[in-house]
Amino acid sequence: MYQAKEDRYEKMKYNRTGASGLLLPALSLGLWHNFGDTGDYSNMEQMCFTAFDNGITHFDLANNYGPAYGSAERNFGKILKEHFSGYRDELIISTKAGYDMWPGPYGNWGSRKYLIASLDQSLERMGLEYVDIFYHHRMDPQTPLEETMGALAHIVQSGKALYAGLSNYDGDHLLKASAILDELKVPFIINQNRYSILDRTVEMNGLKQTAKKLGKGIICFSPLAQGLLSGKYLNGIPDDSRIRTDGRFLNASKLDEATMEKIRRLDEIAKKRGQSLPSMALAWLLRQEEITSVLIGASKPSQITDNIKALDNTGFTDSELKEIDEFGI
Repeated sequence: MYQAKEDRYEKMKYNRTGASGLLLPALSLGLWHNFGDTGDYSNMEQMCFTAFDNGITHFDLANNYGPAYGSAERNFGKILKEHFSGYRDELIISTKAGYDMWPGPYGNWGSRKYLIASLDQSLERMGLEYVDIFYHHRMDPQTPLEETMGALAHIVQSGKALYAGLSNYDGDHLLKASAILDELKVPFIINQNRYSILDRTVEMNGLKQTAKKLGKGIICFSPLAQGLLSGKYLNGIPDDSRIRTDGRFLNASKLDEATMEKIRRLDEIAKKRGQSLPSMALAWLLRQEEITSVLIGASKPSQITDNIKALDNTGFTDSELKEIDEFGI
């Protein structure tokens, strides 16, 4: 199951998270998809084994990952108990709260009551005493930022999380939140945001620039644009694709001719580089000094090992970057 420690860690690159002392693997495993109750448990096990054996020490979850809500944490907790109980100090485990989780007025957004209660439930589902990183999952337009950041401070001070993170924030809210957390002496170290060749929102809303200025890390999710950059749709929609099996986050309407033309041109650039399209898409993110880690999702172990190949070539010429910008935005 496991490789010798020195072999495992030689396979992965580790980056400092902003100005903090925490190192994260360049690629982290996200459990947003394929770890819920609709997934195959033995396949979940094998994906976790493959990730860890290749130096991916960071496993990223949220309270409502599933389906059903909470099931990804519960299944991951079972894997931890059965296979990783002796490796807790070699793992980085993160979770989040901020989206709809349970009925009623106390299971959503950013109140102190919700965040503290949600983390307690997450810890119980995973069988853990603490997580390494706990994120507020999205900006809350109604709850005072001081209350939400105060809840993160309480959570870290209680020992239930070692570090705090923010997810889906923009640059302006990041700046305000960071000032509050600094005043409260909270080790806030990382931002989690959607970022890919096809989605440059963090470049336009100030998040990327502000994180760099503040010395905070960035971890990207949906680096393959929910599968658009996976290469699987170059010749149509496969029967086993996410569009066919789970249309919640990517549906056929996204594959219009203009988008497909961009993807085909990007695939041509990748081939000239000697890379697959997904490897190039990951490498495009990994080349950036502001990016601490890139979250990969997988439906089978071989996708994890394929994604790791992106680390073999993260250098781009100026002409390649210009051409990618032309067809990627």
